[in-house]
Amino acid sequence: MGFGRGRASRGAQSSPTAKKATFGQLMPYLLEHKKVLSFVIVLSIIGAAASLAQPLLVSQVISAVGAEKDLGIILYLLIGLVVASALISGFQHYLLQRTGEGVVLSSRRQLVRRMLNLPISEFDTRRTGDLVSRVGSDTTLLRAVLTQGLVEAIGGSLTFVGAIIAMAIIDPVLLGLTVFVVFLAVTIVTILSRRIRVASRKAQAKVGELAASVERAISSVRTVRASNATSREIATVEDEARGAWRMGVKVAKISALVVPVAGVAMQVAFLTVLGVGGFRVASGAITVASLVSFILFLFMMIMPLGQAFGAITSVNAALGALGRIQEIIALPSEGETDREVMPLAGTGDMAKKALHESTIALAFENVVFSYPLAKKPIEDDESTKDAKDVKPVDIPDEPTEPAPIILDGVSFTIKHGQRTALVGPSGSGKSTLLSLIERFYDPASGVIRLGGIDLRALDRADLRHQIGYVEQDAPVLAGTLRDNLLLSAADASDAECIEVLHHVNLGAVLDRNSLGLDAPVGEDGIMLSGGERQRLAIARALLAAPPILLLDESTSSLDGANEQLMREAIDKVAVDRTLLIIAHRLSTVVDCDQIVVLDGGKIVGIGTHSELVKSTPLYRDLAKHQLLV
Repeated sequence: MGFGRGRASRGAQSSPTAKKATFGQLMPYLLEHKKVLSFVIVLSIIGAAASLAQPLLVSQVISAVGAEKDLGIILYLLIGLVVASALISGFQHYLLQRTGEGVVLSSRRQLVRRMLNLPISEFDTRRTGDLVSRVGSDTTLLRAVLTQGLVEAIGGSLTFVGAIIAMAIIDPVLLGLTVFVVFLAVTIVTILSRRIRVASRKAQAKVGELAASVERAISSVRTVRASNATSREIATVEDEARGAWRMGVKVAKISALVVPVAGVAMQVAFLTVLGVGGFRVASGAITVASLVSFILFLFMMIMPLGQAFGAITSVNAALGALGRIQEIIALPSEGETDREVMPLAGTGDMAKKALHESTIALAFENVVFSYPLAKKPIEDDESTKDAKDVKPVDIPDEPTEPAPIILDGVSFTIKHGQRTALVGPSGSGKSTLLSLIERFYDPASGVIRLGGIDLRALDRADLRHQIGYVEQDAPVLAGTLRDNLLLSAADASDAECIEVLHHVNLGAVLDRNSLGLDAPVGEDGIMLSGGERQRLAIARALLAAPPILLLDESTSSLDGANEQLMREAIDKVAVDRTLLIIAHRLSTVVDCDQIVVLDGGKIVGIGTHSELVKSTPLYRDLAKHQLLV
């Protein structure tokens, strides 16, 4: 239903397929704040002692009133304990809220650090909105572990045990009846808590799908409007919202069963104690003062029990969200995959040295590559019990056929300072070659060398310092002109930024806004034209002044005049640099030192323009269509 419906579900790695998190995985987040939590526990112990002393003082007050004795210091001591308990509780609440925010912060930092270091192939099969949801929504649920009863339940357990002991001393018979009621309540809550964890994980997955749908609709809002598909997109997002609502209601239903259990247990226990206790007072087995103390201890026993029930609910909800967080954190980063591909990968400035010492800048040796197919999502039995409630994920369970070969036995070399062009029909593998040089992916077989060294033996950061890469879609980041330029050259001065903008004929962009380099470019550079976005991306690469420049259709959005200015700008920076250019316009590459012609992932010709016109039919046809022969 709606525009892009099929695309919306493709590649969504939803949380119902994530592994179930354990409490042990939650502990590291808590132990980061162990000093504060230890102090909170000490406060809980002091608060528990103050609470347990109150019924004893109440009993003495009742006995003193009955015997018409002076209350004296007992009353003041009781008031002091009540006030102290309130102050301790308030301070403890603040510390837990503050620590809860710290847990959320540390989990977000860890998740973002891992997410932005994942291999590019992971982003190919995951939805942006779902990843954003894990950082925003899922991490927030971890706060509930601290703010909704876990640490308080630890301190409350002391109150619980103390109350049990006191009640046993006052009247073992009444205690036995109370324990029976409480045992039933605990059993019910334990059963329900398992369902809460599963339902919470599924609910967070639905929230992730909703976020992905909203992100898709907003990012393509102009296309949606132009296609008259606004109502269909609204329907699609509303459908996802209803799915998230249904799962949220399911969690609420299960949680709603837990809350009354504590209330019913307290009421039944209270009525039982009141009825049986009244009979025992009448029979002389216990005094009125003892019954009142027993009832107060009963409340003190039930209150920590309620905290424990709340803690169980919040912890299980948090573990459901933590499962989605851990799914991302458990994925290997680029650096970790490097250790598998090339265990002896070097660090430092090996790439720079290799380029300096070799006459060969880049070499492809029989390179074969296929994009990886989607893998079957990880499943656990518990999370799939209610599979009918979860929309199937549009990912094949297992690859049914080999992945299509994108590059097949590609071999060629580029000398230092040489300008090389890649030409060929769309889908022939040109952009994939640049992605392999950047090590977004590694070849299935064959070797790519930089300065004679296998790329896999080089540190990725060191490698990318030697390469300037202008992508085909010329992405521009939300922010200012300066933000975009400094992305690849953080130490560049304002003068250098202004100079490079003039080099790519973007001086008019500076002049039309009084903010200059601080002029905003809008989301995805929407405040710039397509040609301006492309020139800004080129300026960003030129500012870093790397030894190798990769330009993927870098002039495709430029008119004739700006294309000529861009060629002149590239000519200026091409001195003593190696250029690898992809272009459909052969007019921009006819003067290259060599042209590599690809078709269907294979090289069908290498040479200069004049040589290829004579030797390669595909190139000759391309040149004829563009009136170059």
